[in-house]
Amino acid sequence: MTEAADVIYAGGTIVTIDDRNPSATALAVRAGRITAVGSRDDVVAAHQGPGTRVVDLDGAALLPGFLDPHSHYINSLTVANQVNVFAPPAGPGADVEAILNSLRSFRDSHRVPPGEMIVAYGYDDTLMPDGRTLHKDDLDIDFPANPVLVGHVSMHGAVLNSAAMRMFDITADTVTPAGGVIVRKDGSTEPDGLVMETAFLPIFAAMPKPTPSEEIAWSRAGQMLYAAAGITTAHEGATHAADVELIYRAAEGGATLIDVVAYPFILELDEVLQRHPAETFGSYHNRVKLGGVKVTLDGSPQGRTAYFTTPYLTDGPDGQHNWCGELGFSQETVNGWFKKVYDLGLPLDIHANGDAAIDVALAAHEFAGAGDLGKDRLTVMVHSQFVRRDQLRRYVDYQITPSFFTPHTFYFGDAHVRLRGKAQADFLSPMRAAIDIGLHPTNHTDFVVTPLDQMFVVWTAVNRISRSGETIGADQRVTALEALKAITINAARQYREADTKGSLEVGKLADLVVLDDNPLTVDPMKIKDITVVETIKEGSTVYRA
Repeated sequence: MTEAADVIYAGGTIVTIDDRNPSATALAVRAGRITAVGSRDDVVAAHQGPGTRVVDLDGAALLPGFLDPHSHYINSLTVANQVNVFAPPAGPGADVEAILNSLRSFRDSHRVPPGEMIVAYGYDDTLMPDGRTLHKDDLDIDFPANPVLVGHVSMHGAVLNSAAMRMFDITADTVTPAGGVIVRKDGSTEPDGLVMETAFLPIFAAMPKPTPSEEIAWSRAGQMLYAAAGITTAHEGATHAADVELIYRAAEGGATLIDVVAYPFILELDEVLQRHPAETFGSYHNRVKLGGVKVTLDGSPQGRTAYFTTPYLTDGPDGQHNWCGELGFSQETVNGWFKKVYDLGLPLDIHANGDAAIDVALAAHEFAGAGDLGKDRLTVMVHSQFVRRDQLRRYVDYQITPSFFTPHTFYFGDAHVRLRGKAQADFLSPMRAAIDIGLHPTNHTDFVVTPLDQMFVVWTAVNRISRSGETIGADQRVTALEALKAITINAARQYREADTKGSLEVGKLADLVVLDDNPLTVDPMKIKDITVVETIKEGSTVYRA
């Protein structure tokens, strides 16, 4: 006899992301798992009991909960205590004065005392009118006593004021490390404010962390940001050893609204392995698991620090001529990293934006995987924004999954045309080409580089429209279903969780999202306007609009 369901959802559209059973009119859940997907009459007849709650979707759409293929979850813990200076429409940072106004408003409304640090996120120098960018001197005028750090939209750097420079011991005598950028004032070695890439890594690692009493509350607040976007599995994309422990501590204390998958940074892997041996990776504990290891090879194309085989069409971030970006580490070093991770049997996430960085990654794969290059190691090329067609074919041969970043077509597409040229910009995050040769790409926000908004992610993959209204690679558009798969079943495969997540099938976890419209049937240009009504993790509501 069939046990009665805890809840049955009906009265709307059910998008299963299951090619064998693409749609249904009812879904039943018991004990956190899906027990039936089918017609309303059949599901109700077989699974409704005296205690079953029947939820009327009232015309809304029910889908699998979204899996976040790549973002920086740890940043969500502090975003509520930081200043949003994204350019419109994501934030108020239209120009330097608007950024300064936002910083002043935050300081005054939060009554920030002298000496306390102020942090902002989302600064996009490529969108500043007339090329008037933010400098240290701009920040010093209003913030002589507060260290101020304005995070670059790439998350690979920041503009610091003088107090922050002192805090992190950056002076005219500081040597710029290989692969790093410390922009200097014209005609001198005095730092001008912008610090990026390997020069920024020690600053990022030394940023203030929540106190033990704040960790649980901040973690739950961060998870709610994901849940509000319909995400039931979040990604932590480059985790420092101390943050690994923070995530586990917060989960032990009750920050378990959604699943979190963390990827320790290669430079701190040995420290992480002391407490979390390789054999513990891949298993959840209190809804947290270590998914693999993260390696970062280059920077961001909009920050002109991504590594290319051909020069940018403008000078580098510090005025470098004939600038291709640069690799922060030698090929030999990268080869050693790959071999270490592969020998441990762990999945590997590789940050690579420019085609030259991807060449380095592929060469390292060939070195470390020699003898079985096509083994499924769960290797993911994160971003892969300016991948070439010949490189995509090697992804197929080597079973490398691209995790694309189509929100760039909107947020930075116009900048890419200016920096890299129209032809290369049109092949940005080429989802259509990847799918057509048999790959199963995922697609992400890289939060806080772009906002957590899964419907906007889908919209960008389907439409590929820039801020200015230009089309960025019409031939790389995908269908709404393909775009949804990139944040559901394909992302579940990326985590080796397709047996429990990513589609609405009997036996899988009841990780669900209710949307106020169906992305498969609305006008493609209106997909971005669809809102999340409810997010359900293993049968329990964690977010309701």
